[in-house]
Amino acid sequence: MSKNSLKLITQNWQAYLLMVYLCLPFTVQARPAANNPILISFNQRINFNKVSPADIKVATEQVMADSKASLVKIYNIKNGQHTFANTALALDNLYDHFNTIAGTINILANASPDSAIRNQALRSLEVLDKYDNQLSLDEKLYQAVKAYAKDAQKLTGGRKKFVNELIEDFERNGFALPADKRQELQKINDKISELTLSFNNNIAAYKDQLLVGEADMKGLPEDYINSRKKEGDKYIIGLDGPAYSTFMKYADSDAARKALFIKYNNRASDKNLTLLKQLLIERQKKANLLGYPTYAAYLTASRMVKTPTTVWDFENKLIEQVKQKTQQDVNELLDVKRKYTKNTTIATLNPWEVSYFNNLLVKDKYQLDQEKLKEYFPMNNVLDGLFQTTQHLFDVKYEEVKNAEVWHPDVRLFEVKQNGATIGRFYLDLYPRENKYTHAACFPIQKGKAYSQGYQIPTAALLCNFNAPTADKPALLTHAQAETFFHEFGHVLHNMLTKAELASQSGTSVKRDFVEAPSQIFENWVWDYNSLKLFAKHYKTGEVLPQSLYQNMLASRNVGSGLAASAQILYGTLDMTLHDKYDPNSPQTTTDILKEVYNRIMPYSFVEGTNFQAAFGHLTGYGASYYGYLWSKVYAEDMFSVFEKNGIMDQKTGLRYRNLILASGSSRDEFDLVKEFLGREPNQQAFLKSLGL
Repeated sequence: MSKNSLKLITQNWQAYLLMVYLCLPFTVQARPAANNPILISFNQRINFNKVSPADIKVATEQVMADSKASLVKIYNIKNGQHTFANTALALDNLYDHFNTIAGTINILANASPDSAIRNQALRSLEVLDKYDNQLSLDEKLYQAVKAYAKDAQKLTGGRKKFVNELIEDFERNGFALPADKRQELQKINDKISELTLSFNNNIAAYKDQLLVGEADMKGLPEDYINSRKKEGDKYIIGLDGPAYSTFMKYADSDAARKALFIKYNNRASDKNLTLLKQLLIERQKKANLLGYPTYAAYLTASRMVKTPTTVWDFENKLIEQVKQKTQQDVNELLDVKRKYTKNTTIATLNPWEVSYFNNLLVKDKYQLDQEKLKEYFPMNNVLDGLFQTTQHLFDVKYEEVKNAEVWHPDVRLFEVKQNGATIGRFYLDLYPRENKYTHAACFPIQKGKAYSQGYQIPTAALLCNFNAPTADKPALLTHAQAETFFHEFGHVLHNMLTKAELASQSGTSVKRDFVEAPSQIFENWVWDYNSLKLFAKHYKTGEVLPQSLYQNMLASRNVGSGLAASAQILYGTLDMTLHDKYDPNSPQTTTDILKEVYNRIMPYSFVEGTNFQAAFGHLTGYGASYYGYLWSKVYAEDMFSVFEKNGIMDQKTGLRYRNLILASGSSRDEFDLVKEFLGREPNQQAFLKSLGL
């Protein structure tokens, strides 16, 4: 259904959709469509708190019926009578309506506390995804767009780009094939959808834990210890992100860290190793059917990089560029390990030791205690600072909607205002709870788009899992969590501040290997004192983060940056290898590939018996695209260099960035936008500097 289809909604930009696909029969009592809180009128707010499972089912059926009715109108246009309004614009309207309903249901699937609502939402997403597969191979629709394509060459700007890309998308997705081959392709696409749902469901549903004794809890923060549930006299350490990362960072017990590392890196391996092979086989079949040698060749053809060769050149060059810094990082950690173990002959580092010794290094060498640093990042202050910074830079105001119709009492709704008018809406769902999406990501709900009755207000939700408040303390964020918050809010702003005419080109509807750049750039604001002093204040005393502590934090910024970059290169290279240089029909396993890539890139040995790839959810949402995180960071850091030069709180620069990068979406070529903002050709200098190189 175009690059802005349901697939991009369900795969999300920062993180993957952890779907819990259930096939149980479910009977619902429907209310009239006119009263359905999901089927809203123009620029009306969604009544999330009024949604029932029946409403989701009815909305799903209604949006498909509406879509089919719109298609009939496009089909019936006679050759020679096609116009932008009755063909291309009508199709963008169809996409927008479909994706708004899908986006709304997607939020409920990921965040509703009601299991009946979640289950119906997940069933509906599968139905919509398969309908999307049918629509992407709709012969009559393709012929209608193609009939208009010649006249469309008279168009200019975003309209011309949209029509050209529609034809390209149709043809690269199957319309170069005869009818029987298109039917075969649709079956493959449906199989890919099913495997993707199952793969992500297995990650979400996987349950395991480590039981440890009192001695193994030594070194961990008191708050962490007190918050652990127990089984008899043993503490339960789960495999959720916060539980895992905190244990690996602070637990003195090497044996316990190793045991938890192995469990964490075997999540869903009981089912997903087989599913991953099947998914790779189906993707390879799809690519071959469409005339591409590999799935990576198929995917990259529509991205900034254009070919897998460009990705390989990028990744291999990075390996060489970060090698020296990575080894410096390892040497520093080995020094700490030798000192800590009182064994001067140690010459190897294990992956389950990295976070632990990295924390000791930062604490000893830079006098930076991460637990003390958290006290300067209470959530309310971070939120205020984020709001102050972005409101000033982009000349907007955020106003909270009181008593908003939300899916959970913790959720807050804000409207973005300019000159008194509402130009965007965003929801914040910031703390973990059971059965909620477990990472941090921005979920588009409704895109900005020009309609005859005015501009459609873009709407998005930020689902996060930051440290929740306790009985005696407010929510205190780690500096890394504050950085994540700024990053994800960059995605929100990309959606909020769009001015694109078409929903298909609005906000984050840019090429996948550029979409992270407008969020990655915002990570820099939590490292600059001019920004930090607005909000980094002690939760008890209100004391601003002391310059001395800030300098220690800044000095430690590139501790482990080589290792971190190597890990990102590993993920991108593994993803690319599986989709470009691996035959999934061969006896070679995905774990064989992982081990080979791991031992080539990382400075320590692969741990036998682990299967990280089984829970690497980006292999579904970002298949053959994970390289995009580092690729887009090159552009992000280069653009930030303009703010560094002019002042990171310089409103003139902020407005220029807003009006050029954020407002344009994909109505113009992404590379051209960056080049115009920079006033020169982009380069890697700022990116390499950000890694400490």
